[in-house]
Amino acid sequence: MNRNAARAMAARSEAAARVLKQLAHPRRLRLLCSLAEGDKTVGELERLCGVSQSQLSQFLGRLRGQGLVAARRKGRFVAYRIAEPRLRRLMRALHAIFCAG
Repeated sequence: MNRNAARAMAARSEAAARVLKQLAHPRRLRLLCSLAEGDKTVGELERLCGVSQSQLSQFLGRLRGQGLVAARRKGRFVAYRIAEPRLRRLMRALHAIFCAG
């Protein structure tokens, strides 16, 4: 492997590790599983994930900061969605492996 290929692999592995680190927390994983099904408001995410609004706000802020989720106004509510296409594919794969009956 030449140096350029090694550098590219190092950069990709760092990016993958950042995403996987977010999935390592069970509640953040539940949050992303819920968002993999489609856009959700904060209220919906609170009910589905069983987390407090303050913890949910922290999780969403962290995920938004990394470009993994995005928010948009939906009337008087804010709806969140998975913004990173690779994360959406990863969440589908995790669902197929661990959740599909």
